[in-house]
Amino acid sequence: QVQLVESGGGLVQPGGSLRLSCAASQIRFSVYNMAWYRQAPGKQRDLVARITSGGTTNYADSVKGRFTISRDNAKNTVYLQMNSLEPEDTAVYYCNAAFARTYWGQGTQVTVSS
Repeated sequence: QVQLVESGGGLVQPGGSLRLSCAASQIRFSVYNMAWYRQAPGKQRDLVARITSGGTTNYADSVKGRFTISRDNAKNTVYLQMNSLEPEDTAVYYCNAAFARTYWGQGTQVTVSS
């Protein structure tokens, strides 16, 4: 059974940093395009960052220069380094894996508040 397990969320003050991790199992991780999405209360789920199997990255305009997505194929893990966090970044963050099929993690809460 395919599993994407996110970790690293939590409560952080504005200006702080968090690093999210998503560990994948039961998929051929290296061929999958991996992404992070987020969903704030009452809003749709939006793409935050994506990294292709070849390592190409793209970001939502709102996080460019602050967030960095990376992957470690040896560990079947994708990361999201989030710096200079703002209250507007508060959301549930979801890991996504896409190739022939698409899979989602269960989400991890990120709250940015003083």
